[in-house]
Amino acid sequence: MHAPRYPFTIRLVGFAPAECAGLESLLAHAPLSGPSYFCLHDDSLQEPDLYIADGGNAAALARLSCLPPGALQPILLIGGDRGAGEHGRRSLPRPVDPVRLFDALAELLDARVQALAVLAARGERSLPERRRRPRLAPDTEPPAYYHHLRQGPPDGAVLIIDKGGAFRDHVARVVSGKLESAGGIASPSCIERPVEWTDSSRAAVRLCDETPVSLVMINTCAPGIEPYSLSSAIKSQDGAGRTAVLFLVGQSFKYDSLRARDAGVRGLLDKPVADRHLLATFEKLLALPH
Repeated sequence: MHAPRYPFTIRLVGFAPAECAGLESLLAHAPLSGPSYFCLHDDSLQEPDLYIADGGNAAALARLSCLPPGALQPILLIGGDRGAGEHGRRSLPRPVDPVRLFDALAELLDARVQALAVLAARGERSLPERRRRPRLAPDTEPPAYYHHLRQGPPDGAVLIIDKGGAFRDHVARVVSGKLESAGGIASPSCIERPVEWTDSSRAAVRLCDETPVSLVMINTCAPGIEPYSLSSAIKSQDGAGRTAVLFLVGQSFKYDSLRARDAGVRGLLDKPVADRHLLATFEKLLALPH
């Protein structure tokens, strides 16, 4: 029996649905001698380890060119003209050769690991992108202009809807550990961030109505919970405009993007959720300190 491998996350950018499905299937059958891979849903809030993009899609290339420097998320281009691999980006021609694909991905991941190790040696780390939507063009205005557009973090609790309190306890430990490591730099609104739990839709709606809640995390596998209806009920309440709702999704759950957006869902995290992805999500949605 083979030991489980850590799945590296990939975001596919710019591909037609049929080619996306083909790449996802190919990546799901990576050789056992190397890394394993998992393709993120378009609505996933998780930071990818690397991108695979259609080198012939101008919109995809423009989106990737806006990634902030130091993101340390390598890009592999598939297809496109001869200049698609400029600026040091790896590229592969169509049709995709599986052996060359997995060799290229392994090399890119090795380079990422080495770059992260260099940062760690300097006492630094890669910072997650806090923007909630992809950049459409590089920032051209002075920093003060973007600072003026930012809103402060919403004040309120994190509410977890799940069949038990174990995940709530884990999230509370992760958040408290993060705030302690901030060395007193965190603002009071970050420190006073309770983490609550319930297994009842009715109680969840009541809690969001009676107390400030910044983030709602709904386990879509929790018994007796209809996640889309619950999100709609929460978001329809007065004052819930800045309350972020996200789904915790297992492989058996079929996430419906259109229905989720209609229900006010911000996005999803795939289970099991690694601590680093929890922290990146909290830094993005709750403005926890880096």
